[in-house]
Amino acid sequence: MKKFLLLFLMSMLAGASLMAAGLTRDPNSYEGKNGINIRSLWLKDRFHYGTFELGNLEWCNQRARTAVMQDGIVYVARSEAKQIIPQPGDTIMASVIYRFDAWTGEELAPLDVTLNGEPYGVFLGVNTIGKDNFGHVWVAPYTSESAASINLYQLDVQTGELTLRGSLNKGDVIARTDYVDLVGDITLEEAECNVMTPGANVPTVYGWHNDQGGDIDTWDGFFSGDPYMDFTEFYPETQTQWGLAPCSRFVLSEDEESRYSGECFYIDGFTTVPVLYANDGTIIDGFGSLSQEELDADSLLLPKVGCNGIAEFTLAGRNFIAYPIGQYDAPNSCQINVCELGEGMAFSGMQRYWTLPADGMGQTSDSGLRIHPLTADYTTEGGKDAVILLDYKCFNGIGVYLIGEGVTPDDPIQTTVPGDVNGDGEVTGSDVTALYNHILFGQDTEVFNGDQNGDGEVTGSDVTAVYNIILGI
Repeated sequence: MKKFLLLFLMSMLAGASLMAAGLTRDPNSYEGKNGINIRSLWLKDRFHYGTFELGNLEWCNQRARTAVMQDGIVYVARSEAKQIIPQPGDTIMASVIYRFDAWTGEELAPLDVTLNGEPYGVFLGVNTIGKDNFGHVWVAPYTSESAASINLYQLDVQTGELTLRGSLNKGDVIARTDYVDLVGDITLEEAECNVMTPGANVPTVYGWHNDQGGDIDTWDGFFSGDPYMDFTEFYPETQTQWGLAPCSRFVLSEDEESRYSGECFYIDGFTTVPVLYANDGTIIDGFGSLSQEELDADSLLLPKVGCNGIAEFTLAGRNFIAYPIGQYDAPNSCQINVCELGEGMAFSGMQRYWTLPADGMGQTSDSGLRIHPLTADYTTEGGKDAVILLDYKCFNGIGVYLIGEGVTPDDPIQTTVPGDVNGDGEVTGSDVTALYNHILFGQDTEVFNGDQNGDGEVTGSDVTAVYNIILGI
């Protein structure tokens, strides 16, 4: 037996590891809160879908940083995804938009991104993908400390062709920008449009405005005519700038006439947590409004700095907010909170409904990209209004949840992947190592589920079971 196990272990570690079939949805069940239920539609992440398989997918890459959901389709933008040689001696690393059915997770045909009919190969050229309030999907590039402007493009979701909708000048203060947000209509046909991006490692925020029916080639500065403003208020209060890779998120006005004016917005930076600002740079609300009693009562309410993203939605006359509670650093595991805001949409009095996924999404470093995009779209379920929520974290996973009064929650499912002895979500030679050490030496610190054949004991037959799973027998 000992010889068989040792020879088998050596052969497995010498060869390539193979991933067993992983889960396709969040295996956790979530209790309804105040009449609102939640159900996982699908989930592909490192903890459940499998590190090996996920890490070999084209859309799970450090150049695939943001995602958005529109009309039942999830779009994941990846820069430098595809090598194209249009002529000898000329190589373009072109962008690709990967697509999924938002309801099933089925991967759809990707879009090759083009500009003026040619492959779009700008460095980090689709660093941000987003949507406006009239169904148009758009992309924007990363810009460096030497770039004086930011190009904003509308994406044709049928062909992948880009149309320039604005070349936005940074003005006299030039800093790096990573992630962009906008509100209104990027085409300027049905509404005004406002665009924003915080600068990196500075207190500067850039913003631009254009009127409905305005000249697409002429954008005004958002801040009283200026394209930038230095902010002086932060949370935590000790901070004096945003750090790397900050993001912003506009809030729709309750007044129909000024719905897309961008009069207030969130900013979330590497060294800060989400703060709601007025367009004069003053703080309206944020996590600093929570009392110590509220924080003591729920230690998961206050997010850690370092991961950036936020979304708002309304259900059953109540206002909700979704935000990441941390990066991939243990114990946060790329999780998000879904909370009901307090009276009058205040942070004070907010109530956490769920932390998703309850057991985490992944803990693999994405090299510090910070962003954790969230998108909430409205639909119906069970004859009542519902929200479909996209949760995407670069290099760690993607999933969609359905939330509403008419939503039927899931039953929990078995979280043990067949063959996964050590509980890391995949089946490799390390599982054989764990069994080998357990059977021969009594070491069980790495054994999560040693009894793989269900006979009530851990023996060499369980090693055979793992072997068969890896080989697909």
